Amino acid sequence: MFESYKEILESLKLNSHHRVIKNITMKEGKYIEFNGKRLINLSSNNYLGLADNRDVIAEFLKSGGNEYSFGSASARLLTGNLPVYNELEELLATLYGKDRALLFNSGYHANVGVNSTLAQSGDVIFSDKLNHASIIDGMRLGGAKFFRYPHNDMARLEALLEKERHNFKNAVIVTESIFSMDGDCANIAKLVELKEKFGCILVIDEAHAFGVFGEKGLGVCEHLNLIDKVDLIVGTFGKAVGSVGAFVTGNDILIDYLVNRARPFIFSTSLPPVNIAFTLWVIENFLAQMKDERYRMIALGQKLFARLNGSDNHYSHIVPVIIGDNAKTCEVCDILFQNGYFTLPVRPPTVPEGTSRLRLSLTTDIEEKDLEKLVEILFDETLLAQ
Repeated sequence: MFESYKEILESLKLNSHHRVIKNITMKEGKYIEFNGKRLINLSSNNYLGLADNRDVIAEFLKSGGNEYSFGSASARLLTGNLPVYNELEELLATLYGKDRALLFNSGYHANVGVNSTLAQSGDVIFSDKLNHASIIDGMRLGGAKFFRYPHNDMARLEALLEKERHNFKNAVIVTESIFSMDGDCANIAKLVELKEKFGCILVIDEAHAFGVFGEKGLGVCEHLNLIDKVDLIVGTFGKAVGSVGAFVTGNDILIDYLVNRARPFIFSTSLPPVNIAFTLWVIENFLAQMKDERYRMIALGQKLFARLNGSDNHYSHIVPVIIGDNAKTCEVCDILFQNGYFTLPVRPPTVPEGTSRLRLSLTTDIEEKDLEKLVEILFDETLLAQ
C-alpha cells in the first residue's frame, strides 16, 4: 500500500535529498547543542538573540507577561481576540505610517493569505523567481495568472509588464526584500517606479529584514525611505523578534479585504495572547534600541561574504556558500560539525538544482573571531573543489 512512498524516500536518500528532524538538546545565545557537541549556530533566524534569552524572558514576565494565557482557543473573527492583539496591530500601523496592520499566525500564513487573495481570476501577479515557497504556494492557490521574472532582473520585469499588464484587471508585483537563501536585496526603488508606471500593487516581504534593517528596525523599506511607496509590507515575528507570528500592513481597503477574504487568517485559531504580548514588548523595547548591534551584524556579513567570495557586493547578515553538489554540501556540513559549527545543507527544491549550499546566518552574538576557523575550512580546496 505504501510502496510508492517508500520508493520516493529511497530516491531522496540516494540523491542526498532526504531530510530528518534534528534532535537539538539546547539553544543558548550563539550556541546550540546537537549530538552531544556544543556548536556555534550558523543556521538560526534568531538574529537579535532574543528567542532563547532567559534574561529577556524573565524581564518580560516580570513586566506583566505572566498575566497572559497560553491559548486563544478561537479564530480572531470569533472569540480569539483581546486588546493586546489590537495594540500590536496599532503599534505596527503607527510605526510604518500605514492605515492598519493585520496579524497572521506565521510568515507562511501571511504570504499564502496575501498572494492567494489579492489577485483572483482575471488578475495577474509578477513574482521574483527566487521568492520564498510561501509566496509561490499563495499564487498557486489563487485564481490569478502569474509570471516569475528572473531574479532581480528589472529589465525583464519591465518587458513582461509592457507585454502582459494590459491583459488583466488587477496586477501585483511581489518580492522579498532580503532573499532568504542568497542574502541579496531586491531593487525596491526600481520596483516602486515600475508599479507606479504600470498601475500595480507592490508587496514587499521583509521577513529577513524586519528587526534588522532601518533606524527603527522596520526593514529595508525603512532603510531606503520607501515605506510610503509600498502598498503592503509583510513581516514576521519568528526571526529577529524571537517570537512567533507575522503581520501585513497597508491601507485600510487592502487590510479590510484580507480580513474578509484571506483564508489563512479567517480559518486559523489565533496566536496565544502571551506570544502577542511578548512580540509587542520586544518591538517596543529592543528593535530601535539594538541598532548598533544590528548594523554590526550586517557589517560582519559583508566582511564574511567578501572573504569567501572576493566581492564586497553584498549587504546582509545572510551569507550563501554555494557548493553545487548535494552530497558534497552534506560532507562540508559534517566537517564543519566536527570543527564546532552547526550548519545545514540547503538543497533543492529549496534552491535551484545544482546550487546546493550552506546558508550562513549571522546573529548579533557572533563575533569575527568565531568565524576564523570556518573561513579556513571553507577555503580548503578539498571542500570547495567542484
